[in-house]
Amino acid sequence: MNKNNMSQQSFGQRILSKAFRRISAKMGIAWIFLLLIIATFAPFIANTAPLLSYHAETGLHFPILSLLTVEDVIVLSVFFTGLLLWKLSLSHPLKLGILLLVIVISSLLANHFVSPPAVIIYDNYRNASLQSADWQIMPPIPYSPRDYLRDYGDTGLEAPFAQPIHPIHQTGSELEKVQANRLHWMGTEENGADVMSRMIHASRIALGIGFIATGIAMFIGVIIGGLMGYFSGIIDMIGMRLVEIFEAVPTLFLLLTFVAFFGRSMYMMMVIIGITSWSGYARYIRAEFLKLRKQDYIQAAIASGLPLRSILFRHMLPNGIAPLLVAASFGVASAILAEATLSFLGLGLVDAPSWGQMLNQAVQSSSFHWWMAVFPGGAIFMTVFAYNLLGEALRDAIDPQLSQKAGVS
Repeated sequence: MNKNNMSQQSFGQRILSKAFRRISAKMGIAWIFLLLIIATFAPFIANTAPLLSYHAETGLHFPILSLLTVEDVIVLSVFFTGLLLWKLSLSHPLKLGILLLVIVISSLLANHFVSPPAVIIYDNYRNASLQSADWQIMPPIPYSPRDYLRDYGDTGLEAPFAQPIHPIHQTGSELEKVQANRLHWMGTEENGADVMSRMIHASRIALGIGFIATGIAMFIGVIIGGLMGYFSGIIDMIGMRLVEIFEAVPTLFLLLTFVAFFGRSMYMMMVIIGITSWSGYARYIRAEFLKLRKQDYIQAAIASGLPLRSILFRHMLPNGIAPLLVAASFGVASAILAEATLSFLGLGLVDAPSWGQMLNQAVQSSSFHWWMAVFPGGAIFMTVFAYNLLGEALRDAIDPQLSQKAGVS
C-alpha cells in the first residue's frame, strides 16, 4: 500500500489493515466467516426435506421452500444485502440505514407471505420421497435438527458412523428388519436427532447472541461514552456513576433471574447481555474522545459550526473506534459463553439446538458420551478462540510497542 492511500485512511482503517495482515487474525476471520456461511444457509445444508424433487406427472418441486421460516428469510435477506453493500462505495451510515431498512421490509414481507407448517412430520417427507419421486436432490446432511427419526423405531444416543438395524415396517405377521440407510457423522443425541444437523443450526444462536448483544452494547456505549468524553464536566461525572452502577450488575445472575420469572427467550438474552455490558465500551470511547477533542481538526470542525452529531460520529468516532473493536471482539466471545453457560445449566432455549445444551447431554447419564462433549465443546472453543485471536491482533496493532515486539519475534 502506498503512502498516498495510507494518508487517506482514518486511524481505524489503518489499524484494521495492520491487524488483518497477521496470520492469527486471518485464521480467526476464516473461522468466523465459515460459521457465518453455515448459519446463513443452515436450512439448505441440513434438512430432511429434499432441495429438489422430480415427479413424472407433476414436474419439479422444491419441498424445502415450504419449511423455510420467517427467520430464514430475514437471515438470507440480510446476508445478500450485506454482500451487496460491501461492494458498493457508500458511506457507513448510509449502509447501516439500508441494512436496517432491508431487515424491516423482509420481516414484514416474511410475516405476511411465509407460513411454515405448525407441526412438521418429517417421516412423511422421508417416506413420500422414497415412494413417489423419480429423482431428488437431498441436502448434504439429510436430517433436520428436530427430526427425531421416529419412523426408525427406538432411537437415542448413537456414536458417530454407527448404522444400527431398526424395525421400519411390518408386513403380515412377519416383522421385516431393514438396514437403515443412514449415516450420522457426529452421532445422535438423546432423542435421536442428528448431532451434526443440530450443530449447524446452533451456529445461528451462537452468532446471533454474539453479534446482536454486542451491537446493542456498542450502540449504547458509543453514545454515552461519546457524550461523556466530548462534554466532560457534570455530564462526565453523571455518566461515570451510571457506568459504575451497570458494572456492578452480575450479568449471569440477572439472566438466571429473568429466565426464572419470564421464561426462556433468545431475544431477552440478547437485550440483557447488551444492556449490562455497554459500560466497558463507554469507557473506551470516553478515553478516546477526551484525547481527540483537543485536536486541531476537531477544533476547526467546531469553529466551522458543524452539528454535534457530525463532530462526534463523523470526525471523532472513525479515529477513536480502534480500541472499541478490540473490546467488541472479546465481548462477542463473552456473549457466546454466557449463552452456552445458560444452555449447559438447562436454562437455555426450549427445543432449540444449542451447543451448550448438547454439551450438557454428554454427562447426563451414567456413561460418558464423548461425541456430545467433543463436537459442541470444540465448536465453542474454536469460536471463542477465533474472536480472541482477532481481538489480540487488533490490540497489538493499536499498541506500537506490541507491534514492534511482534515484528521482532
